[in-house]
Amino acid sequence: MDDDAQRKLVNNERLKLLATFVNGMGIAVFAVGVLAPIVASASRSDSFGGAAALTTIFCFSGAFILHYLASTILKGLQP
Repeated sequence: MDDDAQRKLVNNERLKLLATFVNGMGIAVFAVGVLAPIVASASRSDSFGGAAALTTIFCFSGAFILHYLASTILKGLQP
């Protein structure tokens, strides 16, 4: 394997690792900011408040942006 092919391989692996990390952060934001408040409100008798709804919407948007960023990073892979 020549140096150029090895550099491409290493660069691709670094990009995949970065995309995996960013996507994992998106999953974590979704789990903590979206799923947790929904589950918590289902177990309580009081309603889902406005602040919690706003936080959930914000976290859902953040998770989507992180997932989209991860897919954009993967577009930088070299053949």
